[in-house]
Amino acid sequence: MTIRLLAAGLVTIATPALADTPVLTVLTYDSFLSEWGPGPAVEAAFEAECACDLRLVGGGDGAALLARVQLEGAGTDVDVVLGLDTSLTAAATATGLFAPHGLADATGLPITYADPLFLPYDWGWFAFVHDRKLENPPTSFTELAESDLRVVIQDPRSSTPGLGLLLWVKAAYGDRSAEVWEALADNIVTVTPGWSEAYGLFLAGEADLVLSYTTSPAYHLIAEGDDTKAAALFDEGHYLQIEVAGKLASSDQPELADRFLAFLLSDAVQSVIPETNWMYPAELPSAGLPRGFDQFRPASSLYLSPDAAASVRDAALAEWQAALTR
Repeated sequence: MTIRLLAAGLVTIATPALADTPVLTVLTYDSFLSEWGPGPAVEAAFEAECACDLRLVGGGDGAALLARVQLEGAGTDVDVVLGLDTSLTAAATATGLFAPHGLADATGLPITYADPLFLPYDWGWFAFVHDRKLENPPTSFTELAESDLRVVIQDPRSSTPGLGLLLWVKAAYGDRSAEVWEALADNIVTVTPGWSEAYGLFLAGEADLVLSYTTSPAYHLIAEGDDTKAAALFDEGHYLQIEVAGKLASSDQPELADRFLAFLLSDAVQSVIPETNWMYPAELPSAGLPRGFDQFRPASSLYLSPDAAASVRDAALAEWQAALTR
């Protein structure tokens, strides 16, 4: 009985303290949360200085994150969305659900980028990754379409890499992009909801190439000591992805959300981005970049502003759907 009363007393004492601990809920994509992703390190580092409970919640891939907060609206319990990119920020702005971050622009991007609502935390170039044993990897979309190579990509309706591929083709070919998709359709063996599923199929030998990033081979080199993967460099140039985070206007922890956004650009986070998220950091960390990060650096970048990306998205999606359903 004494033990039970003592335990009850401890619960009574502990409950107010727990209730006073602020909670910040951050919605992000699944690979960010994985044990090899940046999530665990970011959570531990922020909680060490914020006296708060940082709850990282998985919500699929980037486009799925926006769809969720649109569905939940101002009633969402999410404080910050981490994992949208510039192909989605115009649509996210139009929802009216996000509030200004009030922070200085990141300085480590290859282009000048400023957005009052969305803060960049990393960036990279899309690329088709393949095994080095592949003879004569394609050097353009045309060569890929003319080959019998098997490719796995992500769905642009749920995945930011999938949408990025549509914008890559659109930026490179403009009015001819429908023709490119018609030529590529028979190379595509499957379309997955997100990046993780697609890359897993590639590693399992289900495809010759997978839509990923120029830095993906660096993961295999650094994390696994495996130099068998490469990124095919295309003559058309490579599409630039900038990943961002934004604060919900409905957040009941706006100051804590601001602290978290600022923390994303700190050396504590930016130093772990390269070897956990396998992207380029938005601010160059004090230790610099790890080896292998520049072994597949494109000669040129392709990029559409958020407004331009939004203006061509529906047409690009229709071209993609028409080609793959024939």
